[in-house]
Amino acid sequence: MQTPLELQIQTLPDSPGVYQYFDKDDKLLYVGKAKNLKKRVMSYFNKVHDSGRIRVMVRKIVAVKHIVVPTESEALLLENNLIKKLQPRYNVLLKDDKTYPWICIKREAFSRIFPTRNVVKDGSEYFGPYTSFKTVGTLLDLIKELYPLRTCNYDLTPTNIRAGKFKVCLEYHIGNCKGPCEGHEPLQVYQNHVDAIREILKGNFKESLRDFKKLMMDLAAEMRFEEAEVIRQKIETLENYQARSTVFNPKINNLDCFSIVSDESMAYINFIQVSHGAIIRSHTMEIKKKLDEPDAELLEIAVVEMRERFSLNTREVLVPYEIELGENVKVTVPKLGDKKLIMDLSERNARFYRMDQMKQMKIVDPDRHTTRIMAQMKKDLRLPVEPRHIECFDNSNIQGTNPVSACVVFKDGKPSKKDYRHFNIKTVEGPNDFASMEEVVYRRYKRLLDENQPLPQLIIIDGGKGQLGSALKSLDDLGLRGKISILGIAKRLEELFYPGDPVPLYLDKKSETLKIIQQLRNEAHRFGITHHRDKRSKSALQTSVESIPGIGEKTMVTLIKHFKSVKRMAAAPEEEIAKVVGPAKAKKITEYYKDKAK
Repeated sequence: MQTPLELQIQTLPDSPGVYQYFDKDDKLLYVGKAKNLKKRVMSYFNKVHDSGRIRVMVRKIVAVKHIVVPTESEALLLENNLIKKLQPRYNVLLKDDKTYPWICIKREAFSRIFPTRNVVKDGSEYFGPYTSFKTVGTLLDLIKELYPLRTCNYDLTPTNIRAGKFKVCLEYHIGNCKGPCEGHEPLQVYQNHVDAIREILKGNFKESLRDFKKLMMDLAAEMRFEEAEVIRQKIETLENYQARSTVFNPKINNLDCFSIVSDESMAYINFIQVSHGAIIRSHTMEIKKKLDEPDAELLEIAVVEMRERFSLNTREVLVPYEIELGENVKVTVPKLGDKKLIMDLSERNARFYRMDQMKQMKIVDPDRHTTRIMAQMKKDLRLPVEPRHIECFDNSNIQGTNPVSACVVFKDGKPSKKDYRHFNIKTVEGPNDFASMEEVVYRRYKRLLDENQPLPQLIIIDGGKGQLGSALKSLDDLGLRGKISILGIAKRLEELFYPGDPVPLYLDKKSETLKIIQQLRNEAHRFGITHHRDKRSKSALQTSVESIPGIGEKTMVTLIKHFKSVKRMAAAPEEEIAKVVGPAKAKKITEYYKDKAK
């Protein structure tokens, strides 16, 4: 008989460990770790969860199993292993299980050095894994330029070499190999080169540079200048590579840096490995969220996973906030200095990777991209529903003259230009932005209600608290307050004001939500100012031309098309005007401007 779930939870220990949730069919739903098993498991049942997925999972739980471990760091390792092995339905997905290339130094006489994707436990040394074969190729090309190594797979034991079993190949004749197969190169000299290569692969260039410089000076002292020049070129190659690699203080030695950037559904964790002031490896991992996990929890999972995958044994790890990795690893949260620069670089890499993924998604799956943006806006702006239909209002006037307003419409985060509307202010005299906003908002939504048109989920007012308050009056008059979300955006600091809240909301300047709001605001301003200019120009034109007795609108248009401006027309002789509109009208126009000039 199944023990009641409440009793299972009450009997959990207060120790660190890993818990597992099962459904009625005994299928594993979720694996988690906890510093205190009882408190952590009870927290799932003692509060209302914002995430729908968590609520669904909690309803399915009928059994809880647990494994007690000595420390929280051991719980983290065990959780990571169980997730990878069992793949529970509600745990995050580590979307990165491909094999990576390594550089192998073979354990044998006259060690070969080559790239491989397979790690064989035969005592050979493996450096990596590297995140791309391009990096591996660059390193091997550098090594090949510096040290002549064999590429054959002969068994070069002393006995076989003495017996003369092998002959030198083309690589020897073109200078890429010193011919150890025939005994032309001693084993100790060859292995010294391998030791130097080992240090280069670790990111330490000092030993090789020192040895090359000493050799160059010795050759120059012996008047062997051509050979010294070859060594000088190798030094230059090594220094150029080091200059490209070293981006931080060379005193910073052997540390790993992890950073995280996340959105509603995914988290992106970037990893940078630094050795002797040089970045020797960088990689970004994607994690698919299942239960709206916090960034700190996802970062712990990713750090453990990547340290295991890339065989990392560094004693210091840089992270954006404190996480538990065990007693043998120093966790540093950098605040300034070179380590903070490394953290900033890692975060920048994670953001760029996320941007690339978003661009690809926008092309490959635009509906998914739109859904993600709408969900992000709903969360950032604290809205009850996704803002699929947004309208933005802006006023334009100069000292109260020719006042107009504009309404622009975005649907699914994109401009819907066929729904844009201009408004000529009818009831307001003089420069009164507040009254103008109240009028146009009332007119806009009164018409939508009369015509039974769909209302927006969000209204954005270009302006601060005053304009927002005026718009709210109109919504109150129409009975729409509370049915449509509304906010105001103030230009200077990009402050977002909500009704009844004196404290503005500040969004991250790089957030997609703020960018869409800024695009709406700028589009409303552009649309409104264009209409205002057209109205102002038309008014000036009417003042200059239509006031001439006997000259109508069609004549005005014809004259302006020909002369390009009122000033040119006024200065034109009567004969030239007569060619365009006839002698009678030409006479009226020239007489009007003569009288005006007196």
